[in-house]
Amino acid sequence: MKKIIQFLCGGGILVASLFSCNTLDPLPTDDFTDANFWLSTANAEQMVNMAYNQMYSADKMWNDEALSDNIFEGRSNTDQRSIRNGISSPTLGRLSAEWSEAYGGLKTCHVFLANMDRVPDATDNWKKRKNAEIRFIRAFLYFRLINFFGDVPFFTSDITVEESATIKRTAKSTILAFIHEELSAISPMLPKREDLAVDDRGRITRGAVLAFQARAYLYESNWQKVADYCDSLMNDQETYGSYDLFPDYAGLFKAANEYNQEVILDYAYVPSLKTWAKLYDAAPLSAGARLNAYAPLQSLADNYITLKGFTIANDPDYSESDPYTNRDPRMEATLVFHGGQWTDFNGTTRTIFTKPGTGGNDTEKMDIYSGAAANTSPTGYYVKKYYDQTATQTFDAGLNIIMFRYADILLMYAEAKQQLGQFDATVWDQTIRPLRERAGFTESTALDYPSAVGTADLTTLIRNERRSELALEGLRYYDIIRWKAGKEYLDGPVYGARFANGNSDYIRLDTRRFDENRDYLWSLPQSQTDLNRNLLPNNPGHAN
Repeated sequence: MKKIIQFLCGGGILVASLFSCNTLDPLPTDDFTDANFWLSTANAEQMVNMAYNQMYSADKMWNDEALSDNIFEGRSNTDQRSIRNGISSPTLGRLSAEWSEAYGGLKTCHVFLANMDRVPDATDNWKKRKNAEIRFIRAFLYFRLINFFGDVPFFTSDITVEESATIKRTAKSTILAFIHEELSAISPMLPKREDLAVDDRGRITRGAVLAFQARAYLYESNWQKVADYCDSLMNDQETYGSYDLFPDYAGLFKAANEYNQEVILDYAYVPSLKTWAKLYDAAPLSAGARLNAYAPLQSLADNYITLKGFTIANDPDYSESDPYTNRDPRMEATLVFHGGQWTDFNGTTRTIFTKPGTGGNDTEKMDIYSGAAANTSPTGYYVKKYYDQTATQTFDAGLNIIMFRYADILLMYAEAKQQLGQFDATVWDQTIRPLRERAGFTESTALDYPSAVGTADLTTLIRNERRSELALEGLRYYDIIRWKAGKEYLDGPVYGARFANGNSDYIRLDTRRFDENRDYLWSLPQSQTDLNRNLLPNNPGHAN
């Protein structure tokens, strides 16, 4: 008897990894067949949930962040580290994983779309909504693929094994046009945030569609479209739902405040059932982490301005001997630095010591920098954002991962208006000022519109604001790529805190390499080109 899981995987034959199935949350194979699976909405809903699961994850977010200049993975030569050091190859596992996971998700979407009309108890409203959710997920999966690989195989219904072995790549621009058309088509079919039942929180809404539209146009530098979609989300609450900044920046990433008014779409986890544990290798050792394999870099710490609104290079009161005082409060909510505060699982708040020569007892000395090869952080910094204090001692977090939030809408709108030559005090007061007020700035020099700042400096200011606000949320790499700023941010030596040579020099780590003629797109996975030579030629600079 042909079981449903076999049906999903294309008869058990995998070609070009287009048909990989999700092994983390598989559908049951004991009770269903192709003939009886589609006989209820309860069964079909499992397929929708499977597609949600394949759309995104905490691992994807953290791995995306490790591609950027915010994070150093020093414990081993991870795939992200290889990419950043310019030694990636077509056989790298990250490349084939991104490809196979995305096409596995697309398989789920296409199977659902092909069979949803077979569900006898499905209402028209249910069909419209689930159809829209699946098409959003399909668009999101294609969006990830084209941002990494450029032109990729593209199809909107299930294909045969034979077709998968001969299919050619479709132009990125064609797929982007499809994404925008799909998002426009499905928006009326989805509810607003306020119309979601409690059990449906985390489902795709009209607001999520607009946020996705804005981000996709942002990556195309289509500034007018970015401004238009952000404006709609900011001002047309009747149609798209009501969103606003959550009043506490640090609280935005706590379990008690999930599904708040700033969250447009998140990827849901469930404590004790479905968790993630990245901070087990990123939090302070004294807090129960086992070692450090994921550490923030000095350039991220340097990005945070002072409370007066100045960069550290332009604030005469900034001192390298006391670098963490009077800084943007978002830094303390995001990073653990020397002298910063940490609240343990038991509720005890204490000071963390990372600078060599400090710490008064064995516990306090556990987090001190002691070299790049030690278990402690190789940069002198640890991760705080997304720390789930309700998790277990092994950091098994049930905390949702935010995919789109309202602060990003404000930042996209600010960037678009600036690029259009329309950025003024009104736009500043709509975007940057509320973000800084929420963060905790009070000085007029930080909050008032900087009318004397020139165009180039304003571009830098908005980009730096985006980095500080969205740090460690998986977006930084994509920003650098769309700015075509790889040489500026992803090339050359990377540094940790000023803890080397008796605390007189910054820790020097890898020397990263970014090839402007190659590295804006990844190589196609060799596992795919070996099976289907029609995918070639490879992207520029990569071997066929």
